[in-house]
Amino acid sequence: MRVKEKENGVILEEVEDFELPHIFECGQCFRWNKEDDGSYTGVALGKVINLKKEGDNVYIDNTNYSEFMDVWYNYFDLKRDYGDIKEKLSEIDDTMLTSTKFGYGIRILKQDEWETLVSFIISANNRIPMIKRAIEALSKNYGEYIGQYKGRDHYNFPKAERLYNLDVDDIMFSGIGFRGKYILSAAKLIVQDGVDIYGLKNLSTEKARERLMEFPGIGPKVSDCIMLFSMDKDDAFPIDIWVKRVMEYFYIPEGTSLKKIQQFAQNKFGPLAGFAQQYLFYYARELKIGRGKKQSKR
Repeated sequence: MRVKEKENGVILEEVEDFELPHIFECGQCFRWNKEDDGSYTGVALGKVINLKKEGDNVYIDNTNYSEFMDVWYNYFDLKRDYGDIKEKLSEIDDTMLTSTKFGYGIRILKQDEWETLVSFIISANNRIPMIKRAIEALSKNYGEYIGQYKGRDHYNFPKAERLYNLDVDDIMFSGIGFRGKYILSAAKLIVQDGVDIYGLKNLSTEKARERLMEFPGIGPKVSDCIMLFSMDKDDAFPIDIWVKRVMEYFYIPEGTSLKKIQQFAQNKFGPLAGFAQQYLFYYARELKIGRGKKQSKR
């Protein structure tokens, strides 16, 4: 990959393993939106940018070379060799071979821990349009104004300090519902009780999971999403309905407990469990795998 500066942006030339729909529509993020021209505009880390891919080149608008290297190079996990990850996973079995080929352009974003925590609290038993609407409402009402881009105003995600002394009624936006009390409880744990959300990545996956599940409204699935998408815990394996279906379709008996599914995944995929989860999730959801007859094992 080569990085070249252009007017108000950069070009990533001959970038590998980088497909915009795979990255932004694989369930890991909620503030990236597809434009009419196929590009994606997103807000992250207090900034707003637009990505468009043509051939093997990715065009990133509203940034510069210095900012790209300081912020976006890490955010898009460009230091990592995803070709090597896919090769290792594809050697496990035919299912992983197929799913890595299907979602060949997935990359796991390095998102902000606090924003990810609240976003996945909101995601519980919720639909993506409602999740996005709730996050945007929180940002517009309580986040810092970033500026206007492509004719729209953009706002940073509100910090815990901005939310912790609010009442539930203050954040009862569409899509939040019963989750509002969990969001405010999380903010209070961080601001009043001093929980270091940014230090949890320094713990083991098991210990970080335990600490995250001390937050009201956070269970095994949400805690693993937070760890995988913002804390560099590549062995985390979030299990939602699609992952459960695909695991039961290809690997394990129907009705297997979530704890046993997770144990199976950690044993089978090891330190690459999080990557395996993303390929399996995208594969299952896009093709609606798991709704019909169980696949015979190969």
